[in-house]
Amino acid sequence: MLLTVAWAKYQSDKRIEGYSPLTLKTYGFQCNLLKRYFGDIKMSELTTENLKQYLGESCGHLKPSSLGHRIRFIKSLLKWTHEEGIILKNPAAKLKEPKLGKRIPKFLSKHEIEHLREGCHTSMEKAIFEFFYSTGCRIGEVAKLNRDDINFMENSVIVLGKGDKEREVYFNIRCAIWLERYLGEGDDDEPGLFVTERRPKRRMSIDTLRYIVKRISNRAGMKKPIHPHQLRHSYATHMVDNGAPLEVVQSLLGHEKSETTRIYAHLSGKLRHDFYSKYF
Repeated sequence: MLLTVAWAKYQSDKRIEGYSPLTLKTYGFQCNLLKRYFGDIKMSELTTENLKQYLGESCGHLKPSSLGHRIRFIKSLLKWTHEEGIILKNPAAKLKEPKLGKRIPKFLSKHEIEHLREGCHTSMEKAIFEFFYSTGCRIGEVAKLNRDDINFMENSVIVLGKGDKEREVYFNIRCAIWLERYLGEGDDDEPGLFVTERRPKRRMSIDTLRYIVKRISNRAGMKKPIHPHQLRHSYATHMVDNGAPLEVVQSLLGHEKSETTRIYAHLSGKLRHDFYSKYF
């Protein structure tokens, strides 16, 4: 079976399994790189040696994290190909990802959060900023939301996270006030929670939401680039700072593994200082 045929079948299967469109899009990019290097090769002709050669030539210009992503795609595709009986032996089974140093999530101080609040001029900007910060949602989760999803009785919303897993998140009173004001100004039939400023109104894309946050940060005079995921990191860090148990933060963030959430405990200088003062 040719690489292009295997990719089409793999993509179809993974879509059924619940892989996100973004994951499949990035994997498609990796498949194109593989095809550019090997041509439309038969899957049975891929060997551990020629895969290592391909990856070795990538080392010079790729960061370890990017190389790791490339390896994960190859291992996933070849594992599927082997399990489907298309190839007798999996040549990617012994490929190893590069070791990565611990990446510290970049979060904002409460002082910086207040600066960003001052950079919000319209009810739409205030609603978007407060929603990101008070829910800790991923940008892709926010982009999918509809107005009818918002539960103002409980100040909550059900979001569709990674792997199509639903979870309930909550927003504070400040966010509720600006959401109600923003939604009350709407005069269109677009169901999306956040819609474009120009007519015809459309659901905001991920890129547009990212642009809005960047515009707010520029207006606030922030000297470093601000993106929505930093608001998620800030939400989690401030929750831990205020004493929230890690398992609660894990559930609210939609993390599958507790190790992913535990990084915020290492970031929490205030909490560590409080424990030091209490016990020493």
